[in-house]
Amino acid sequence: MTQQPNGATGTTRAVILGGSLAGTLAAAALAPHFVDILILERDKELPDTAAPRPRLPQAAHSHMLWSGGADAIEALLPGTTDRWLKAGAHRVPIPNGMVSYSAAGWFRRWTETHYLIGASRDLIDWGIRTAALAIPNVSVRTGVTVTSLAGSASKVSGVHVRSEDGEESVLDADLVVDATGRGSKVLEWLQQIGAPTVSETVVDAGVRYASRRYRAPQGAESDWPVIHIQADPREGKPGQVVSIIPIEDGQWHVSLSGTRGAEPSADENLFEEFARGVRHPLAAEFLARAEPISDVVVYGRTANRQRRFDKAAMPAGFVVLGDAATSLNPVYGHGMSAAALGALALRDTAAKMPVTAPKFAARAQKAMARPAAAAWLLAVGQDRFYPGAVGKAPNLADKLAARYVHRLSHTAIGNFLVVKALTDVMTMQKPASVLGTPDVLIAAARGLRKPLLDGPALTTREQSILDREPLRRAEKVKATDH
Repeated sequence: MTQQPNGATGTTRAVILGGSLAGTLAAAALAPHFVDILILERDKELPDTAAPRPRLPQAAHSHMLWSGGADAIEALLPGTTDRWLKAGAHRVPIPNGMVSYSAAGWFRRWTETHYLIGASRDLIDWGIRTAALAIPNVSVRTGVTVTSLAGSASKVSGVHVRSEDGEESVLDADLVVDATGRGSKVLEWLQQIGAPTVSETVVDAGVRYASRRYRAPQGAESDWPVIHIQADPREGKPGQVVSIIPIEDGQWHVSLSGTRGAEPSADENLFEEFARGVRHPLAAEFLARAEPISDVVVYGRTANRQRRFDKAAMPAGFVVLGDAATSLNPVYGHGMSAAALGALALRDTAAKMPVTAPKFAARAQKAMARPAAAAWLLAVGQDRFYPGAVGKAPNLADKLAARYVHRLSHTAIGNFLVVKALTDVMTMQKPASVLGTPDVLIAAARGLRKPLLDGPALTTREQSILDREPLRRAEKVKATDH
């Protein structure tokens, strides 16, 4: 018998479905506790570089990896942050590295308390994938389609798979992790083996994304802030958002988003017009001085979808991680961080009990659900208020909570203690309960300690970019041919 890392005996194997961020993080989390970790991926190959993947269409849109998620990834795969930075990613300090127009007004750029990683999704995934696949007992098999689960309602024992040439087989496993994302067929698979129904909640504001990359203006290639113009759900009209995130290669990743009735177009001639029509034109002014270097790409699979596997009588030997369990409107930037924190919770559960124990999967699923539930509340707490939103309408408690969060956002403009607490939650460093501590409650009751800002707090260098003449449209269109 083979001595298994956490004390169990036997040739133990974990099979992970999906080779993207959540799947590779799950591999890193479980590697110390299994003899063999096998990742199954439908794509024919996983790129060795920071290149696009066919089954990751959302990678064309900007991603914010908040410090809570980045710290979790670093704990799972030490050295990953350094790998990103050496490849051109930016470590953007928060809140001083963010020019943000909230529903309550312009945030001050207080001293650094948190950070985010500014990079393309392709680069972020590459850094994680490179580190995870370097672990000796982790391997990947590409070009494989999972067709169903093997086992019964009480215990999953593996998966049925089909290769590219149509050959079908069964892969045995002591633990199966579904990390196949929004397109997961997990509910169908569970039904096929007679497992109980899993409750599902959907809140869909009808958000559509349109994204494009720009070459940053000269002098703005590094140490550049995130620019984020938010919507205000209280206005009673569709919400529109624009974000500029500095990424590798001296580029800006720009994403527009609009809820149902105010969606951005795929027409490149309307891209900057949309950015100018949000609650403040600051982002559009910067874009007018930058060169577009890609086509406009649109994406519309943005519904918030929560499946409560943690509350169902799930079969042993099976857990669900990432978007397959809880998928979120990308505008809040919490999907990657929630998956990373879920993987960390999976690792911590494995450190406390044998991975082959009958109750391991249930306990791990509950632990993984906690960070996802926190991100869910942040997302639906906003999306429910937009016109035409699909899902449960906001009740009195929702409305009171939204009013309190707006009060906090208003107070945060002039109170460092409150902005620190809000940023703790937004970056997923701490749970939302920190917003109800006595000092935060008192601060919210007292209100602003400093006056509202009458405009964005720009540095001299940032203002100097705006002082330049905008590029002529002909020059900007020509730049797309580069």
